[in-house]
Amino acid sequence: MCHSYISLDRDNLAGEHLCCAISDKKHQDGVELKKAWLSERIPEGHVFRKLDARGKVFIEYAPLETAWVPVTGDNFFFIYCFWVSGSFKNKGHGKSLLAYCIEDARKHGRSGVCVISSKKKKPYLTDKKYMLKYGFEVVDAIGDYELLALSFDGQKPTFSESARRQAIEAKELTIYYSRQCPCILDCVRQVERYCSERHIPLNLIQVDSLEKAKAVPGVFNNYAVFYQGRFLTLQLLNEGHLKKVLAQNCDKIV
Repeated sequence: MCHSYISLDRDNLAGEHLCCAISDKKHQDGVELKKAWLSERIPEGHVFRKLDARGKVFIEYAPLETAWVPVTGDNFFFIYCFWVSGSFKNKGHGKSLLAYCIEDARKHGRSGVCVISSKKKKPYLTDKKYMLKYGFEVVDAIGDYELLALSFDGQKPTFSESARRQAIEAKELTIYYSRQCPCILDCVRQVERYCSERHIPLNLIQVDSLEKAKAVPGVFNNYAVFYQGRFLTLQLLNEGHLKKVLAQNCDKIV
């Protein structure tokens, strides 16, 4: 089966959709922020490759040295997001996109490819079982979160020391977030509104530089939630998810 894919660049970025926020109007402000962020990252070697169709079929990766994640290592590519959904599943798209990334890494003389996953499948993270089929292995772990890598030369990346802290001094609900997912802005707005209406202390920390991303005190892919001083989740929180998190992690249901 012949598939047609395109990679975003500064020339086509404005006119192309971003797959995970195609028609949902509440995410359009987030789409514009993501496109601005991508425009800054593409010259650094950031790749956003997708199926040339109206669907959620894409892979997004970058050189680990410039990837906004608390992961360190020499000469790897880091996969931010890898997604095939709906009617596009089971048609070879995942295999094709991952093969492109791996071949791109080899072509650029990289030591391999890595990605954050988890022991059990979690929302917003690449599925571990799928990656293991293509030669990836667990090279580091923090709690339930795992760093997977396909190494060409035996080298292995690791989570940064800051990520291993998994804790902060502040006890209030604290969310680290970046602009690299178009869904984040609406989630931040929902959380901010909910907490304001109920007088729940909230600390929002925008990760707006590579240095800040590398130093986040917990596992971070583009979003990280802390409550009562400890790391809780990478999952984006809308109002509904926030209610569950607060109910599960405090003495009374908010």
